[in-house]
Amino acid sequence: MNFQKNKLIILILMAMLAGILIGYIVNKSLSDSKFIYDRNQINKIENANVRSTVEKAITKYEETCFKESKKDVASNYSILSEIFLRMIKMIIAPLVFAVLVIGVAKVGDFKSVGRIGAKTLIYFTTATLLALALGLVIVNVFEPGKVMHLDLPDSASTLGVKPNQQSAKNFIAHVIPDSVIGAMANNEILPIVVFALFFGVAAASIKEHGKAIVNACDSLGHVMFKVTNYVMSFAPIGVFGAITAVVIMQGLDLLSGYAYLIACFFGGLLFFIFIVLFAICKLFKIKFYSLLRDVKEPILLAFSTASSESAMPKTIEALEKHGISNRIVSFVLPLGYSFNLDGSIMYMTFATMFIAQSYSIDLSMGDQIKMMLILLVTSKGMAGVPRASLVVIAGMLSMFNIPQEGLLLLLAVDQLLDMGRSATNVVGNAVASAVVARLEKEKF
Repeated sequence: MNFQKNKLIILILMAMLAGILIGYIVNKSLSDSKFIYDRNQINKIENANVRSTVEKAITKYEETCFKESKKDVASNYSILSEIFLRMIKMIIAPLVFAVLVIGVAKVGDFKSVGRIGAKTLIYFTTATLLALALGLVIVNVFEPGKVMHLDLPDSASTLGVKPNQQSAKNFIAHVIPDSVIGAMANNEILPIVVFALFFGVAAASIKEHGKAIVNACDSLGHVMFKVTNYVMSFAPIGVFGAITAVVIMQGLDLLSGYAYLIACFFGGLLFFIFIVLFAICKLFKIKFYSLLRDVKEPILLAFSTASSESAMPKTIEALEKHGISNRIVSFVLPLGYSFNLDGSIMYMTFATMFIAQSYSIDLSMGDQIKMMLILLVTSKGMAGVPRASLVVIAGMLSMFNIPQEGLLLLLAVDQLLDMGRSATNVVGNAVASAVVARLEKEKF
């Protein structure tokens, strides 16, 4: 492997390994020091019932102290990933605005934009249905909720996640900004896209008078890509912080307890990437493995940080280097971050059915199809909401009378599952850009 050419990938992999090692060592040292009471003193209590009650109370107290100490130590490392992700978020709004205005200005008019937009949304809807259906197939075939026999959480447990009450009014309010400055300040990609579409078409329609603005946006885009390169030099540090914090909090023992669930879900993601997306690429005569090779950096970045957003600037660069035109990439990719999150979409049906299985609740095929169609609509435009997948899933649980505290069954491994979801989202949007480019008769 050429080190200079693959420098970022090598450094990220090294950071991941270092994070796993350091996280394991810290977790182990905290585990070994978790007992704060002398058990010999407890054994001196003559009454067996009292001794048992005291033992349970002290064990519970020690576990609480252990959890808090892990949280405190992990936060010192997660600060590194927080800094990196904040730097990424800092550049997304101006970058999306600049590249989209340039892309739309090159397309030229609303008619052309509408044509590309229609093709894009048809593809997104098709890919979403495939991802939702695959999630249902995987969870129904392998039945992880029934196989694992997990201890169900207390009904009084609190989630800290509010169910998604998505309505047409809420969706429109989210899509159409009342202030583009406010949308940029909150990093809401979809409203920025809507404004940039109007702005780009307007700039193109006034021809010579709009050239200065279009050229300014072009310059802004080049500057933001340069800033992206600066920010990416911090990626290994951010990855190290993220991985270390997760391993300190969860340990490696957790993987064995949830191994079946993890294997089912990651197997589904791999099937979606290497069978479903590969077949789509084959259909449109796209060189799948060549595309995958060109976006390997953003895929690894999304996986290691569990954030599709962190990979967005690099994905734009990678797709343009692959040969897809700026007008397609700048249009399709930002939309994809609200409408085409394949990994997250697949997780929604998978997780909802997993929780239902854990509670021995049988949902009919009709209910499952109804769930799939509801998710097709309610999942759109949710990318700007923190823990978006969990918010949508909480809404599904409420709708089908499945205990919402069942989400706690997944929270322990949600970060790990999110790594897989984020990487799949990047691959899905890369393929979407390539498909739309093919439909527009582009050669690459």
